[in-house]
Amino acid sequence: MLIGDLISVLLTLAIAAFFAIPTTRGLYISANAAAPELLAFIKFALLATGGEIWAWRIKHKTYNLKGFGLLPKTLLWGVFGIIIYWAFGIFSGGVPKVFPFLDTLQEPWRNILTAFAISLFLNLIFSPIFMTTHHLTDRFITANQGRLPIRQFNMLSALKGIDWDRMWGFVFTKTIPFFWIPAHTITFMLPSEWRMIFAAGLSVFLGIILGSVNKNKTG
Repeated sequence: MLIGDLISVLLTLAIAAFFAIPTTRGLYISANAAAPELLAFIKFALLATGGEIWAWRIKHKTYNLKGFGLLPKTLLWGVFGIIIYWAFGIFSGGVPKVFPFLDTLQEPWRNILTAFAISLFLNLIFSPIFMTTHHLTDRFITANQGRLPIRQFNMLSALKGIDWDRMWGFVFTKTIPFFWIPAHTITFMLPSEWRMIFAAGLSVFLGIILGSVNKNKTG
């Protein structure tokens, strides 16, 4: 085990302890209610980037992050966190209004089916766009040795560089119905203050999944 693995385990335990202790958990809930976008930025910047670092460790068998792009990825994940927070709000607020019969169901079916419906529409409408955007930015950072020179980004070239056969045949048609819809159903069954934490934790799987379609091209 590398010293970095030990540090990762200790950090994971520290985060778990933070949410397990009533006092610090209460501070989180209060802060989340007061500034949800800021907390969304912080949660994804830390947890999602941490997940990508762990995926990097698994792939390269080292914590040497040369070419990883720690700062650009941290900032991008923070921005993605805010966008995901907004998407969660739009779909969790809109889907029950489109299907009001869900409110007439008895528990636990009301909670389960409402969460499933929200997850279904979120993943059919929002997730493909988000996954493609994340994949494009991730490949661009990698192609530029860990930098994010935005002015050099060429959307058409980047889109052409994607392995669409695998993106469609695996990421969209396999992971969305068989992993993301069930996972986000669980997410929307949780109290609202815990959904983004759970979603940020799931982001490590997104990094691994999208890494599987990353061709040896630049874009």
